[in-house]
Amino acid sequence: MYREYISAFTNFMVMKGFEKSAKQSSSYWKGNKKLLLQLIEEQSETPVHMILQRAFIEPFRNHVQEYSLLLSRLNETLSMDATLTDSITAYGRLQTFISQALDEASQTKTLWSSVSSKLVVALCTPDRRLQEDSKNIPVTVTPGRYDRVLVFNDLLVFLQGNEPHICDLQTVWVDTTVKQKSELNNFVLRIVTPEEELFLSTKEQPHQVLWCWKVNQLIQQRLEGTRDFPLWGKTGESNDPPNSRLSKYTYRNEGRFKNAVYEGDMSWGKPHGKGTLKWPNGRNHVGDFKFGQEDGFGICLIPDSSGDRYDCYKCHWRNGAIHGYGICEYADESVYKGYFKDNMRHGFGILENQTSTTTSWKYTGTWDRDKRTGYGVWESSDNSERYIGMWQENQRHGLGIVLLNTGSCYQGVFNASKLVGSGILITEDNNLYEGEFTEACLLSGKGKLTFANGFTLEGTFNKTAHSGLQTHGVLSTGCSFQDEILKKKFQFGAGSFPVEERWQGIFEQFQKFLESGCKREAEESFLGFHVKSSKKMQKSQEYLYCQRDNEKDLGQTEDIMKELSLELKSLQSYVEKAFNTSHHPLKKVIKLLLVVFQATYSGLGANFHLLSMAQEEIKYYAKKLWEFFRALLALKTEKSSGPLSGENDEDEMSEDLNPYTVILPAMLPRFHPDLFMLYMLYRQQEDALYWQGIVRLGHLTDTKLLEFLDVQKQLWPLKDVKLTPTQALPLTKNPANPNKAQPTPYPRRKRYSIVRHKCFQSATECLQKIISTVDPKEKLEIILKTYQEIEKTVSRVVSKDYKLPMDDLLPLLIYVVSRAGIQHLGAEIHFIQDLMDPSNRGGINDFLLTALESCYEHIQKDEVRLFK
Repeated sequence: MYREYISAFTNFMVMKGFEKSAKQSSSYWKGNKKLLLQLIEEQSETPVHMILQRAFIEPFRNHVQEYSLLLSRLNETLSMDATLTDSITAYGRLQTFISQALDEASQTKTLWSSVSSKLVVALCTPDRRLQEDSKNIPVTVTPGRYDRVLVFNDLLVFLQGNEPHICDLQTVWVDTTVKQKSELNNFVLRIVTPEEELFLSTKEQPHQVLWCWKVNQLIQQRLEGTRDFPLWGKTGESNDPPNSRLSKYTYRNEGRFKNAVYEGDMSWGKPHGKGTLKWPNGRNHVGDFKFGQEDGFGICLIPDSSGDRYDCYKCHWRNGAIHGYGICEYADESVYKGYFKDNMRHGFGILENQTSTTTSWKYTGTWDRDKRTGYGVWESSDNSERYIGMWQENQRHGLGIVLLNTGSCYQGVFNASKLVGSGILITEDNNLYEGEFTEACLLSGKGKLTFANGFTLEGTFNKTAHSGLQTHGVLSTGCSFQDEILKKKFQFGAGSFPVEERWQGIFEQFQKFLESGCKREAEESFLGFHVKSSKKMQKSQEYLYCQRDNEKDLGQTEDIMKELSLELKSLQSYVEKAFNTSHHPLKKVIKLLLVVFQATYSGLGANFHLLSMAQEEIKYYAKKLWEFFRALLALKTEKSSGPLSGENDEDEMSEDLNPYTVILPAMLPRFHPDLFMLYMLYRQQEDALYWQGIVRLGHLTDTKLLEFLDVQKQLWPLKDVKLTPTQALPLTKNPANPNKAQPTPYPRRKRYSIVRHKCFQSATECLQKIISTVDPKEKLEIILKTYQEIEKTVSRVVSKDYKLPMDDLLPLLIYVVSRAGIQHLGAEIHFIQDLMDPSNRGGINDFLLTALESCYEHIQKDEVRLFK
């Protein structure tokens, strides 16, 4: 209560409240002056305002002094009672506080009386107290434009005449490491503020020490929001303020931050840590700062010209510019997700605008200094087309493919978004044109047109939008059926777009991440989200090793990487977990690769003319991910010891560890739906013929089908079939005894003739499992198991081990295939052939895959499809 009263009294005193009160009620105070003098027990000619001032303070000072003396006497009587000792100390500190508060108020009041009214208006407040004046303890300010320094309890003020340069003590740092003398033999103290750095020099070292101590003490008290009690401790006591602190500052100098208000973490005058910048025009940046610049994750709102809508940047920043991964939602409702460099879209990124269903578009590809440059995919809904190919400065430039929603597709060379020279066109009805085009992709000039029936027309073409196609040339009907099929299967982009150059932007980002040693800063920039600070993650680098199922194990020294061995199952398990762990770098790569794959090959891109491009991309993805995975393993061996440590890990890795065995099993399930659609479209005609054969053969009983396939009867497993009562034929009457039935002649043969789908049932069920997996290796294992089931059944029938020769295997395999009823078997076979491990070629798996393909081709033949 005493402290609150003294603070209120000194505030009134500083603002000259007693002088104003005495002046406004002069007649009243003059009439009662004798009573006031009696109150302070004095007889003098003191001015009225001084009498008033003393009347409001001296009784209380006297009370405190009397209490202190009384407590001291009691303490002498009670022999150092602990409670009395504490009370004596408290009242002693209160006496010191009153003296200091009155001295500060008197000194501050004197200051306001000695400076200009302009300065008083700018600085004077009731609770502001002068703490030091360079007129009392002289210092020189460098640069020399300031001639006086004032230190208040909340401000550091540099005066240039009557013009003050005001610094809030919350944003002032004192460099105590400046120990050396300057060239002028002065002692220097460095003062750091957000926009300026000043040096205070004194000729005497004690003056420097005193200034340093006072300013630091005041800064600390300002940060804590309260003055010490008493106001000053012993000279020399150190309580240096923290270098990193929460501060608020408004920038005034020219620069990017002019007129912006920063609020957040600061260190040595610079935003450093978490903070917010707000500009008067509505711009707002919230995020991480480092040494005065935006650095790390941040969200920035920038108003457009109207001021009603904003561009929203949720990005990573470096040295004050957007750098790394970011998501930008622009005022026109377009959205960019990708990488930046120096505030410009650079590297891989996706720009999409879906403001209207009639004008929506999307670009997925490479950027260079804010422009579409390099390989990319553009899809537009207004003209329902997709462009796959090269770009330069936002225009189609170089080799490109155009897919239309009608089913037609082009391949040609573009210059400034216009088709030039010759190209290839495949129409929706599978007519193929090779020749020259107009800029609008219309036939014009020399070319060759191959019709779906195999006829060719070679000559000069001219097609307009209104008059149709006009031609002058030679029509040939001599093309073979094989030539026709070859033309229909023409593959765009094969060899035209080097697969290693298509999505460099994705792989380059991961490569930089690896080269950085997988540091956390590089991780955030690469992954594209702000990783929370986690001691566990920083300590164990858990993101590299994948989380365990049991969260409590995350803090243990051991992690899943130490349990990892150079065995196939162990590596497959790790990769699978990596692809499913949101904060794992490999998850980021596989996610982006799936995005670009679907942008290219799904929807309009589901065109079998792009199959070769798609399957070589999948192989390249697996190869690059395998390289990255091995790089992570190498990084792990450098950082810790364990089963993977050692110099010869590369040599110890077995041959069965490769992209096809480690990466593809975990990767393919994500890409399979879109990739397999291309295979189904590619084999659509053959699969249709094959299915007609399957339907025909499905109507046959087992014996009929086995006979049709010329399977040796000793290999028929009919004795394994158990008939149900409903399957038995009715008994005939016995002529000798009408009341007694007799078996029908040849009952066994007739009974088995009505059986369907009972023979080789285990092999049939095994082969049907081929559609339940996407891994080519597992599909090959299923085919091998099917063969083994056929051989096992035959061995049981002939009651001995029987190795099937090709003449017996092929018809039995055709039987199993026909009963299995796999609808897209041709697509499955082609899928396995393209993506199987090259090491499996030439062995039993390759042999059986060839046999299966022969069965597939046999079922397509006319004698099967037309058989009744």
